[in-house]
Amino acid sequence: MASSTEWDLESLASSTSSSPSSCDEDEVNARVSPDWAKYRCHIERRGYRLDTVRDVKDHYRHHCSNIEKQGVHVYLSGYHRALARSDEDALCKDVGLRESLFRATRCLDGMKVMVKAVHRDSRELDIVRYLSAPAQQCDPMNHCIPILDLIDAPQDNLCFIVMEEWSANMFPEAPISFGCLMESLRHCIEHITFMHRHRIAHFDISPHNFLTDYNGRYACIDYELSRRIDEISCPRISYSRGSEIPPETEHGRLCNPFMIDVWALGVLIFRACELAEFHVPELMHLAKSMLHENPDKRPPVPSVLKEFQRIQAMMRKTLHGHHISP
Repeated sequence: MASSTEWDLESLASSTSSSPSSCDEDEVNARVSPDWAKYRCHIERRGYRLDTVRDVKDHYRHHCSNIEKQGVHVYLSGYHRALARSDEDALCKDVGLRESLFRATRCLDGMKVMVKAVHRDSRELDIVRYLSAPAQQCDPMNHCIPILDLIDAPQDNLCFIVMEEWSANMFPEAPISFGCLMESLRHCIEHITFMHRHRIAHFDISPHNFLTDYNGRYACIDYELSRRIDEISCPRISYSRGSEIPPETEHGRLCNPFMIDVWALGVLIFRACELAEFHVPELMHLAKSMLHENPDKRPPVPSVLKEFQRIQAMMRKTLHGHHISP
């Protein structure tokens, strides 16, 4: 994970931390919209070059060699925008990305990376830093997207998270094989199990927040809504955001944060099977138990993982196609 610009998470933690009482919680956890040109040189000194007009043109020409003949550039606003720019070295942001994200290249080896700007006191940075610490990196159930660098900009209370750029979503080339479906779900369930073991709720589980490197690995991104849960015996929070909202969150009631994740994970299993075009009764039965209207009757995620492992082992012993309907 180390790059040419070696970084120390522990030292960065001390340099980017401040007293929570010194800043407004809503403000520091809101999405930021930095002036990327202002930080261009600062980021480049750490070994990462933000995408220029030239990069965007090269990207689309590489991925769509017949782009002009096909006429699809009308739909590719990024390419269309780059064609209109005369300065090849000007920064060119992908219009499909949030204002807090910018695609870049690692100067050392040409690796494409994603840079995300966050507030230095945000929960997201705190959790990304924690998940990327050496003690957590070595856990095989930790499937956080590989973090390459954390670039501090203390003068503006910002930090730039540099991560590997993987696919745009969980299944970029759907339909996929049954083996890929099971491996992707295993990675998802393992990572949420890992997070809950460390008293962290993700709060935005969806196929858009699990990506693949196209080599059999799947990783979790976007800890923008994630929170550490301090209460041990009976944690309760008020919650109304995220991709999948369980029924108990209505009317501002206090809810078990971990059961919110279980609900969203159940929805993800359903959607993953649908996208992959497989009907697996055993997985459907597991997902339905996770979508029980009463959160107290949903299985905790370690139990979900145990049952999933049982299903996966059973499937390996089953003749191809015996329990699987396309």
